[in-house]
Amino acid sequence: MKLAYLASQITLPGSPNRRSDAFEHDQMMDALRAVCKANGVSIEDPAWDNETVDWRSFDAVMIGTTWDYCDRLDEFIDHLHRINAHAPVFNPPDLVRWNSNKRYLRDLEKKGAGLIPTLWHEASENINWNEVFDGFEADQVVVKRQVGANGEGQFRLKRGEALPPTNHPIMIQPFLDTVVSEGEYSFVFVDGEISHSIIKRPADNDYRIQTTYGGTEAVAEPSGADLKTAGSIVQMIDPPPLYARVDMLRNPDGDLCLMELELIEPFLYPLQGPEFADRIFSALRKRATGGAAPH
Repeated sequence: MKLAYLASQITLPGSPNRRSDAFEHDQMMDALRAVCKANGVSIEDPAWDNETVDWRSFDAVMIGTTWDYCDRLDEFIDHLHRINAHAPVFNPPDLVRWNSNKRYLRDLEKKGAGLIPTLWHEASENINWNEVFDGFEADQVVVKRQVGANGEGQFRLKRGEALPPTNHPIMIQPFLDTVVSEGEYSFVFVDGEISHSIIKRPADNDYRIQTTYGGTEAVAEPSGADLKTAGSIVQMIDPPPLYARVDMLRNPDGDLCLMELELIEPFLYPLQGPEFADRIFSALRKRATGGAAPH
């Protein structure tokens, strides 16, 4: 059996323009290589847009560090469909398409997910910002791209500040200071079951929890109620995805609310999940063999 962990030109070792957080790619590949070797399976990490790859040689493809897809979304989805014609891709291209625009949060809200109050705008012009702040009863808001990742194109605005120019559809949310006082939780699920949980905290004088901006993470020990809340989000996706990362923040009422349901290319924190590599390998092998015994 041969597996692929789908990467990008900006995360692969040796790339001249490798991202500063691409060490996360290395951590994932180290974990996957170890479990694959122990089970007599080979794994490679091709870039998704590498036209020289023979995708027919793989039994299954797991989307990994494809971190340049946001500005090439249509091309990315097209490539996934082409790869999927030769080897099954997980998570599937249609699910990736749905999850690629943060408007998917509205679908989950209709199913009962608790969200941060959000305004959606296709353009950033002609927004009455006083009404935005008054409506949220907040003095700070966060503005994000509807298609975006890693905090890129994201801004925290105080009342009276102007939004920097942007050509992307945006979403606006009140700033929750629990991201600083408590941190953001990430719940990693494999095949619909919890694997491990992480608490992520920003650097001093920042609010972004990604390592690119100095954020740090540690193993979390969430309450049963918090685990149940996170698990209910994954249960809204049928059938269960190969992997899902549920990112959540505490709201002022004390409940966790959904920030993101990451189904495309999230970092899954293998160092904080001692059982993660075995879990993801077993789930991927099951999908690659259609549930048959390993070979």
